[in-house]
Amino acid sequence: MRRALTAVVLLTLLTITACTSGPSLENRGQVTASPGDSHHLTIGSAGFTESDLLAQMYAQLLNRAGYRTSLLTVNNRELYEPALESGQIDIVPEYAATFADWLNAKAHGADAEPVGSPDLGRTMTALRRLAAPRGLTVLPPGRAVDQNAFAVRADYARRHGLATLSDLGASKLKVRLAAGDECVRRPYCEPGLKKVYGIDITGVDPKGVGTTQAKRAVQEGRDQMLLTTTTDATLDSFGLVLLADDRHLQNADYVVPVVNRSRAGSERVAKALGRLNDVLTTQDLARLNQQVDSWRRLPSDVARAYLKDKGLLT
Repeated sequence: MRRALTAVVLLTLLTITACTSGPSLENRGQVTASPGDSHHLTIGSAGFTESDLLAQMYAQLLNRAGYRTSLLTVNNRELYEPALESGQIDIVPEYAATFADWLNAKAHGADAEPVGSPDLGRTMTALRRLAAPRGLTVLPPGRAVDQNAFAVRADYARRHGLATLSDLGASKLKVRLAAGDECVRRPYCEPGLKKVYGIDITGVDPKGVGTTQAKRAVQEGRDQMLLTTTTDATLDSFGLVLLADDRHLQNADYVVPVVNRSRAGSERVAKALGRLNDVLTTQDLARLNQQVDSWRRLPSDVARAYLKDKGLLT
């Protein structure tokens, strides 16, 4: 029944978004209207563990603030972003640099120069400039960041004295990298590792970003390093450790709530969600992901326990 319901929701979103393109762009006058404060708010999730957890925490904090909430999972940004503009979804957890570049490409074409950068302030300025004409408000980022990251075997790091990507570049070791096939052209991946760190990448093994196959390839020594994320909760179980991005190759992908201004742009919503910014760290997010992915706990239960532990729920 749940799958059938999801299919109906997705079909509805597809139908509506096929008939409209950027509804708030067609009604720019609404952008300056007073921020809305709807009593019932729909929080969107992108369908992966971390997004589910963040959506649950948003919902529970808003419930505590007196709102009624519902959650809607839409795996594809091409679907949930227009739904956010139209008000079918009121709030989504996003990532600053990634969302800025996505909106920039939507506005100016796929070949547009990226606007996301390692500088959080510049990234947020660009993101808010792109979001506002679409009727979206980007709330302040917190401390948690989910960036691309690179991991090696722990014993490999100890043997060669590696703690940072700069260490790896200085070591002159030859490195075969397990990553997505797009890594060969993305500036944060193979080209950036060579240019910024001087790492001798001998080839890219196209096993995906942070996949089990990629981790096993590094664990078994077939590859020396893999592309994953800073909130990957399973590295320890494969005997892997992250190398610090000490020269800031990666963009500022801090967690940010994005809201439909006309329905959820009030100060009360911002205050409720802002309470999470004071406590949630990158390390917290990794541990929460682990509880869902490795311990098989429900995202709603993990979110509730965390918020209670931090004194945000009673």
